[in-house]
Amino acid sequence: MLLRERETPEGLLVSICDSDCLGETYEDGDINLEVTTEFYGGEEATEADADAVVDALQRADVANLVGSESVEVAIEAGLIDGERVLEVAETKHAQLMWL
Repeated sequence: MLLRERETPEGLLVSICDSDCLGETYEDGDINLEVTTEFYGGEEATEADADAVVDALQRADVANLVGSESVEVAIEAGLIDGERVLEVAETKHAQLMWL
């Protein structure tokens, strides 16, 4: 999985995607999900295991996740409700926001 963290005026933004999703576009009806290098990859992104992903999500103020593996890690850790996950074409997408 690719993990990218960045500070924003609103707090820590974490983006996570399955490595094989980077550069892909998923479409399903009106939904168009682009997994861009600018948001999910780049020099700031690192390869991460499940423990690193969970740690980053626990520290995040906002997070975006794309890919079956990435989303499942968050569900198994109890950070994402599996009933709220979007299935876009052949992948999964979830967002997290701590209030």
